[in-house]
Formats: sequence, C-alpha cells, structure tokens
Amino acid sequence: MEIKLPLLLQGGFFTALLAAASFWDIRKRIIPDTLCLGVALTGFLVFQPANLWGIFAALPFLLAALIWGGTGGGDIKLMAAVGLVLGFSKGMTALILGLSGLLLFHGAYAIIQKLRRRTVPKAYPLAPFLTFGCLSAYFIY
Repeated sequence: MEIKLPLLLQGGFFTALLAAASFWDIRKRIIPDTLCLGVALTGFLVFQPANLWGIFAALPFLLAALIWGGTGGGDIKLMAAVGLVLGFSKGMTALILGLSGLLLFHGAYAIIQKLRRRTVPKAYPLAPFLTFGCLSAYFIY
C-alpha cells in the first residue's frame, strides 16, 4: 500500500495541531483560533467535498452551549474544524470517543478524590479528550 505525501502531511499536521490545542486547553483553558484554523486547513490537503458536512459534528456542542452554557466556544470551533478533516461520520465517532473518554476519566478521578476526601472538579479541559477521539477516528476508523 502506497502512502501519499499529502495524506502523510495531513496526519502529521492534524496530530501536531490537536496536541497543541490540548496543551493550550490544559494550561490556559482556551483553544486559540489559529489552531482551529490550522486544523481546518489540514482538511484541504486531502480534500473531499463530502467532508464539508463534517462541520455539523460541532452541532451537539453548539446546541449544548446555547441551551445549558458551559461549553466553550473553542471546543465548538475545534470540532467544526476537525469535522472538515474527518467528515460527518468520523467526526461523530470522534465526538463519541472523546466524550466517552471524558466520562471514564471523570468516573475514575471522582472515585479517587472521594477516597482521598477531596472535592471533585466540576469542569475539565475538553480538548485532550477530543484529541483522543479525533486521532482514534482518523487513524483507526
């Protein structure tokens, strides 16, 4: 199987930009617009018109932010950008995997914190979990 250079570049840039978004989100609780734009632009290295529908992978976050609040705009923009790379089906898979990872992490962390008699955080940076889901969907699915 021959791996083409644009696909290799896309995978490398996609991974690096998502890792940077995770780092920023952990350290500063913000995802810079430039990183979201960079992720979106990687979708054009191996462009497929059907992937434009992937922008709707951000819709669950947008609706949650409008109805309940709490979801940051950076997470919404990041998922929209990722959707341009992955397309709708893989974008939704990434979303499900990332949020499932968050639930598993929170459950385990909550148990540990309760055993230590410490408080459990109410919010976590979301980009690391989305990165897990996105890279899983990109490289495995």
